[in-house]
Amino acid sequence: MTREQAQDLLNRSQLGECTAEEQALLDRWYFHEAAKQEATDGPGDVMEEERLIWNRILQKIPEDNNTRYFKRRYSIAAAVILFCFASGAYFLLKRPVVDNLKAKRQLLKNDIAPGGNKAVLTLANGTRIILDDAKNGSISQNTSVKVTKTSNGVLIYHFNKNISGKNIAAYSAINTITTPRGGQYQIVLEDGTRVWLNSASYIKFPEAFIDKNRQVELSGEAYFEVAKNKAKPFIVKANGTEVQVFGTHFNVNAYADNSNIATTLLEGSVSMTYAGATVMLKPGQQGVTNKAGEPIKTGFVDAEEVMAWKNGLFIFHDQSIANIMKQVSRWYDVDVEYKDGVQNKEFGGTISKYKNITELLNNIQLTQTIHYKLEGRRVIIMK
Repeated sequence: MTREQAQDLLNRSQLGECTAEEQALLDRWYFHEAAKQEATDGPGDVMEEERLIWNRILQKIPEDNNTRYFKRRYSIAAAVILFCFASGAYFLLKRPVVDNLKAKRQLLKNDIAPGGNKAVLTLANGTRIILDDAKNGSISQNTSVKVTKTSNGVLIYHFNKNISGKNIAAYSAINTITTPRGGQYQIVLEDGTRVWLNSASYIKFPEAFIDKNRQVELSGEAYFEVAKNKAKPFIVKANGTEVQVFGTHFNVNAYADNSNIATTLLEGSVSMTYAGATVMLKPGQQGVTNKAGEPIKTGFVDAEEVMAWKNGLFIFHDQSIANIMKQVSRWYDVDVEYKDGVQNKEFGGTISKYKNITELLNNIQLTQTIHYKLEGRRVIIMK
């Protein structure tokens, strides 16, 4: 939809002339454009956010229109407004307005908040450290390795390379970081490799890479920015698939409840090995292995959609409701029940993953794809 078409629909909506389909188009336009901006803000106070937005709106509306505008605002349940951010490419076309603040607070109280930085670090000796409860600073330290938690939720491994070979061998023990449903975490390994771990995932790795390879084990999903070291390849093992690199950026999706394991290359090159066969991936390509033992399939994909989870977004391009709700259930820690055979219905859209669950589900519902009911931490999806 062009800017002129958006303005035309906005004018018609303000006059009450939009059809249900045209109103849904406005909603989808807003959530596609707005979510990218909102994702950078992260979780925040909803009431304060609305106040700031309305202040910005007031600065955009001509003074002689204010009275008529606010009469309009309080006479309907939701007003649709248009204003430009920065470059003029970002529009906010609709903002729900709830006049009864008490009712809104009650709604938010019963809502389900998004996930956040949550994980458990399990040391080689079996000690478990809940990272979201742990204080910032040093978490674990021995003669060769120091583990530090930063204020922005990053776990960093520092390795003392000046110690003797005997001590290096003694402290190459395996650590495990596990994220629950509704959790994510970032780790900096001792070689400088950065790992972003998605919800319901775990990664096993040595405190120090002393072998000829830098090898880790993954279950779930993670994005890797591997520190370059041509003499020591970096290897990710995930459910029978092996990805080998020397220094590159890539994503691995290897959830146990998916039949496929997908490796997506963002930068550099990787080799992907499965069942004795090896393929090389180019930037923008994805390699897919199947637990049934089929040959590796490769093809170019939308990297923005693959990396949406890391960038604070949900991006769906004609995905089935069943696939969408897998992501939703992991991030919001909810169970999903389907009725009326709606699992295969498809939806497309973009929204911040830092919104409460009802905002996401309401916008899927606006497309008339599905309806839903929220009962505690159970989402019921129906026609």
